[in-house]
Amino acid sequence: MKRLRILSTCFAVFGTAAIGHAQQRLDTLVVTASNTDTNQLMVYDASGQLTQTISTQGKGGASGNAGGIAATDGMVAVVNYGSQTVAILNRHGNGFSVSQLVSTASAPLSVAFGGEHLYVLGTTKVESHRVTGTHIATSPDGVVPLVLGDGSAAQVGVLPNQLIITEKSNMIETVNLMDDGSVAGAATAVQNIPTNVNAPFGLITRGDDAYVTIAHADEISLVRGGKVLTTTPSGTQHAPCWLALTGPFLYSSNSPSMSVSRYAVYGQKIVQDAAVAAQLGGSPTDIAAGDGLLAVIDGSGTISHLSVFRMDEDGNLTLVRAATINAPANGVAVIRGED
Repeated sequence: MKRLRILSTCFAVFGTAAIGHAQQRLDTLVVTASNTDTNQLMVYDASGQLTQTISTQGKGGASGNAGGIAATDGMVAVVNYGSQTVAILNRHGNGFSVSQLVSTASAPLSVAFGGEHLYVLGTTKVESHRVTGTHIATSPDGVVPLVLGDGSAAQVGVLPNQLIITEKSNMIETVNLMDDGSVAGAATAVQNIPTNVNAPFGLITRGDDAYVTIAHADEISLVRGGKVLTTTPSGTQHAPCWLALTGPFLYSSNSPSMSVSRYAVYGQKIVQDAAVAAQLGGSPTDIAAGDGLLAVIDGSGTISHLSVFRMDEDGNLTLVRAATINAPANGVAVIRGED
């Protein structure tokens, strides 16, 4: 009888542990990459505290781009520019481990998940890799040369049946997707690009819409259906470079103004709501939003900052923490938490 009670107790303990493990909370996380010769993924919690640093098993060195990190359910993709690979990391609880390295057709700058594919923008080409569960096909199922392909590629985004891409040498282009999601055909310049176009940089997509910065012209454009529909000036803030979108609010990180601006977007309208929604400690290099947070990477020389802001229902930003990173960090993503 005593033995039976011990076994019952053990079963109850292990059963409780198993249930507890299955119900472990997945916290909201913010990730960036050190972008150094020994590139590392750096994981922060929602309060801006560093919780993990893990090698991406490659070299950094990317610059002048956004979207160097992309996240989807249980996976993070990080560009290893100097090694011409993309590191794939799987989430385990509130940490990550490297699961594979994917070689790319040209040095990778920007990545994006869409449907059942990972899309990789390199210096001269864009390519698609099929996603099966948490595995990425190491061989691309499509590779398309960029319109310019001069090394000025900045960012890739996903639209229905298309990718949209910026090259800083004054090109905004689309690449068609096949029914299975692979890239195909030729890259095509979008129509109605403003005559004063000067350095398209960052972009963000939602549904059929893509918002694209024209950084050196101090403008933000709306692209839909392969055409620029409207363009809005950035006012007192110069060189809007990178964008984040959440609800009705579009945020631009502005260099050299070292600020974040807020816009209200609806229909074909882009209306500046706050010229300076937040001030930064350096020139911003990427921005991301999600789960009520806005995260911005800025840099000055070999020092970067990861600024984490809380967003209220009116789009107002409250700084939670600005963490200092002793590296020219590249890319940022907010990863959704779950109970």
